Amino acid sequence: MSKKYKSGTIASRRGLLKAAAGVAAGAALPAAASAQAVQGADPDLARLQSQRRILLKGGVVLSMDPQVGNFANADVLIEAGKIRDVRPGIAAADAATIDASCRIVIPGFTDTHSHSYQGILRNILSNGRVDPDYNRDIVGKITPAYTPQDAYIGMLATALGMIDMGTTGVIDVSQVNNTPEHSDALIKALQDAGIRAVFGYSAGVAGPGMQHPQDIVRLKRTSFSSKDQLLTLALGIGPDPKMFQIARDNDVPVVAHLRNTLPQRDDGARLKALSQAGLLRPGDVFIHLLHMPPEPLQLIKDSGCHVSLSTAVEMTMGHGIPAIQNVLDVGLQPSLSSDHAVTLSPDMFSMMRMTGVVQRYGVYARERSNPQSAPRLLTCREILEFGTINGARCANVDGKVGTLTPGKDADLLMLKADSIDIWPLNNAHGAVVNLMGPQHVEAVFIAGQVKKWRGNLVGVDMPRVLRSMQEARDGVLRRANFAMDLLG
Repeated sequence: MSKKYKSGTIASRRGLLKAAAGVAAGAALPAAASAQAVQGADPDLARLQSQRRILLKGGVVLSMDPQVGNFANADVLIEAGKIRDVRPGIAAADAATIDASCRIVIPGFTDTHSHSYQGILRNILSNGRVDPDYNRDIVGKITPAYTPQDAYIGMLATALGMIDMGTTGVIDVSQVNNTPEHSDALIKALQDAGIRAVFGYSAGVAGPGMQHPQDIVRLKRTSFSSKDQLLTLALGIGPDPKMFQIARDNDVPVVAHLRNTLPQRDDGARLKALSQAGLLRPGDVFIHLLHMPPEPLQLIKDSGCHVSLSTAVEMTMGHGIPAIQNVLDVGLQPSLSSDHAVTLSPDMFSMMRMTGVVQRYGVYARERSNPQSAPRLLTCREILEFGTINGARCANVDGKVGTLTPGKDADLLMLKADSIDIWPLNNAHGAVVNLMGPQHVEAVFIAGQVKKWRGNLVGVDMPRVLRSMQEARDGVLRRANFAMDLLG
């Protein structure tokens, strides 16, 4: 079905004229261009960027907020970067109006666990397992070869790629903080990309240059002194009481990997010890939780902590059986995460589908063995919550984003529903979760700023970014003496 535009709405479909890239302050690194650089390239885009009020008109709106509701046909008014109103029939003559008919409008996705520095290593372990392949090659060989510039480009690549695929927020746990300069480069890349992010400051390669975790004091003072910004700070650590105490002393949440599949440690017992020591805080994030018994999962829930599941990577790379049903059984509401892109795409559509498939497989297996004990199947609406509001809650930004609620920041997506692989639209939640992919992300807004428009990232010198990614990849692999197999 062809898209028709109403009189007075933004109607041009001319391609975005790519702007010249800016240069990161203090380093000759490729960056996203400023918004001003694209003014005049597309008059409709320029109008969007210059208007204080933007009206998305006539879309299918999935607010993910029960108080707001969902609509087969409604409008979303953005004012000064925030959602002003969500309902049918909004009149705003002074707003830049976007015809959202045949579009589904939803909150942006939040990926709650990403080793984002690996953006230049995408699919380099096409057939890899977490052990030995990932730990030997990515952690042991390639990560030590990263320079600060490589870290910047890898992070920029991941952040821009996520925005392109509809992910507006991320918890980054880049384990390449080899020096303070690496940390600064990672933070700069997140700022330049314009994504909403939690910088989960994590360890890098051990050596005299690594200042983890003590450098968190400097980072908090220099890069995270304001709460009025897209970036927030957390501490990426293991289940170590001394490390947790550092997080408590610096008043930041923890991001920690836990799984009872490591023979050298009992993560369930460690979690219990942390709880008994009073070191768990609401807002801490625990990743994976594979093969955890109910007691430590209950501790996580009772402590007000959050859960991030990397279902797709866990199944593909042999971490263990994803803990989807285990966390649901104790009343936890999980979020979803990509982990990394060295094997799989980090798009939330794939993560939601994989999570739904794995949960259904487990339910069907229990139905065969003991029908009375089988849990219910997740709905597409619930799975979409995992990728939106649950992700925002896990990142501790659900007061700002995660639902299309008046007063929240306008982090939202406009998804193309009238393409041949989606149309006719029979169920909106099902279309997003079961049918759609990154190619259906037509527009992306973060804090009301347009980041993707008519299928193109805004203000990015794409040829320069791509060239820099390849050059960084080549340099890292050369220094690591790692042979890439393009056709293997």
